[in-house]
Amino acid sequence: MRAFCCVLFAPIPLSPGAFDPLHLRKYAQDHEKSSMSKQVIALVGAPTDIGAGHRGASMGPEALRVAQLAEKLRRRGLEVIDRGNLHGPMNPWQPPEGGYRHLPEVIAWNTAVHGAIHHELQAGRLPIMLGGDHCLAIGSISAVARHCREQGKNLRVLWLDAHADFNTSQVTPSGNIHGMPVACLCGNGPRELVEIGDRVPATSPDVYRQIGIRSVDEGEKRLVREAKMDIYDMRHIDEVGMKRTMEEALEGIDADTHLHVSFDVDFLDPSIAPGVGTTVRGGPTYREAQLCMEMIADTGRLGSLDIVELNPAYDKRNQTAKLAVELVESLFGKSTLMRGTD
Repeated sequence: MRAFCCVLFAPIPLSPGAFDPLHLRKYAQDHEKSSMSKQVIALVGAPTDIGAGHRGASMGPEALRVAQLAEKLRRRGLEVIDRGNLHGPMNPWQPPEGGYRHLPEVIAWNTAVHGAIHHELQAGRLPIMLGGDHCLAIGSISAVARHCREQGKNLRVLWLDAHADFNTSQVTPSGNIHGMPVACLCGNGPRELVEIGDRVPATSPDVYRQIGIRSVDEGEKRLVREAKMDIYDMRHIDEVGMKRTMEEALEGIDADTHLHVSFDVDFLDPSIAPGVGTTVRGGPTYREAQLCMEMIADTGRLGSLDIVELNPAYDKRNQTAKLAVELVESLFGKSTLMRGTD
């Protein structure tokens, strides 16, 4: 089993204090140009659908490149380095064994991702992992958590997804490991995945804020409750709105916080993002998704990013990839006239 390094993140200037939307918007407006000029982004492709139940997510990295992710970020004043794609085993497309599909291959891919993302963070670059399916977050987030421990930072993970991804081999209906990454990162999974990184478990449930959730398997619901996972499901968003939801999810973020966003494209409603293998109706609208990204950008704390589960085989003229790129632009400051930069 080999780990394949790719390469990424210069720290964003941070304002002191807890999350204050008005203060942070003013801060971002005053400092955006200078901070962006210092920031280096590294794109790391992980072209595999090894953890998924449908083929096609392996084409996600190239679809994002075709949608001009690097070029659009460069127009924001960012320096972008594309490290190309990591390499790993092919998808054997076999049934589950012991409750897991393709476990050896998933281990290999996540080991490679962990090494590449940690390398980029050590070098002071901001890594964007281009997936691939969401099982790859085991490698990326374990690397980010390791980096946070090395730097004395607090970790906050925003998990933007239709699914909680807290399944285990005992409760999974499919054995697909893209439904298990959060559980594995919290220490509930096969030893070889749980032990990726420098500490077991790599993270604890309290670092996660799951947003947009609307599909949780029956057995998984019990595990989520037992873990006291902080979930802002679609009913919560419907009742209080995206603005309040994001204020709650971002509360407590300060200068000592590394903010990681794990963006599963099925977070979005399939009416605007059909290019995923696991569509679930009733997700965030275009404007709700934009507000979510804009409020993350306002914090100035974004330190790393996953873009996963984009499946061009189900897309229409790459429209989902283009939308994903547009939302990532918003994560890096492309916003409304209030920002005064466009």
